[in-house]
Amino acid sequence: MSSVAYLLIAVGVLFDVFGTLGLVRLPDVYNRLQAATKCVTLGTCLILFGVALGTSSGAPFVVKALLCAAFVLLTSPVGAHALARGAHLGGVKLWEQSVVDKYEEDAEKLQQGAASAGDRPA
Repeated sequence: MSSVAYLLIAVGVLFDVFGTLGLVRLPDVYNRLQAATKCVTLGTCLILFGVALGTSSGAPFVVKALLCAAFVLLTSPVGAHALARGAHLGGVKLWEQSVVDKYEEDAEKLQQGAASAGDRPA
């Protein structure tokens, strides 16, 4: 394997380690999801790119590694967004020192829409 492949794999492992530390150390579910999504997605993709770059097993192995990286890039952020939205709509509170709550505006719009739909005759 080339030294570039080893470097990509090493940096990917570091990102994965930092992402798992974020899962343990961060204060609430939303911060933990952010750590898992950003760090672990990037780390896993770097590992897969390093493996694809450094393999001598042929094209099928490279294609599989790149397809796995594309799958991780597409599904991890979507899954984290669905989990965060579900947690917010389920009433999971943000950390006390959180500054911005982007989902609060959406929740208010949903409540207003439900209230106005209840006022209309069927």
